[in-house]
Amino acid sequence: MTGNQADKHLVITIDGPAGSGKSTVAKVLAKKMSYVYLDTGALYRAVAWQAYQEEVSETDEDALAELCRETAIRLVRVESQSRVIVNGEDVSDKLRDEHIGMFASRISAFGRVREALLPLQHEMGKAGSIIAEGRDMGSVVFPNAAVKFYLDAALSERSQRRYQEILSRSGKADYEAVEKDLMIRDEQDRNRKSAPLRIPDDAVIIDTTAMDVQGVVQLMLDVVSQKIPR
Repeated sequence: MTGNQADKHLVITIDGPAGSGKSTVAKVLAKKMSYVYLDTGALYRAVAWQAYQEEVSETDEDALAELCRETAIRLVRVESQSRVIVNGEDVSDKLRDEHIGMFASRISAFGRVREALLPLQHEMGKAGSIIAEGRDMGSVVFPNAAVKFYLDAALSERSQRRYQEILSRSGKADYEAVEKDLMIRDEQDRNRKSAPLRIPDDAVIIDTTAMDVQGVVQLMLDVVSQKIPR
């Protein structure tokens, strides 16, 4: 997108369950709008990765909150890609393992962990011109975002996408295990006490089950054009 919409320095949020296409769509949309992609899920994965390295229990909320305060986490752009830096080390390629994803899903249920990461997210959103993707972006982190989206898809489609992602990355994957993990994560995300996954007020809901990435992105661009006065 070019012109007025791209120049308004908007905050645009994309929420939804795992496997709904949030990350892929957010990256493409950010590139087309020349916006920064804020991968908030990567923040929780970064905390999970650091906790795993330091052998901090995923059930110890106090220790995890302290870990957040002591760990320097940054999201930086490198050649149009978002990279995750933890204590000076680029750990981006280490965060996609399923055990890290499950760990991150569990610790994201802790209110003190979420509170510890809020200032970082708010700071990144101050300048605007960001696409913030996660599970509570429009409902909690940026409730006043100019445009909010909620992506969803059938469990079978989300499982197939995640299965193909893992297969392409590691060369092996178990579809039934992937589907089971997604079901568990859905349960955790929707029923956690702190900032549960829900459809934000005023969000545009998009079912991506039968849509390709370009189709979803074009629909989003159309929505942004309609919602923002020229």
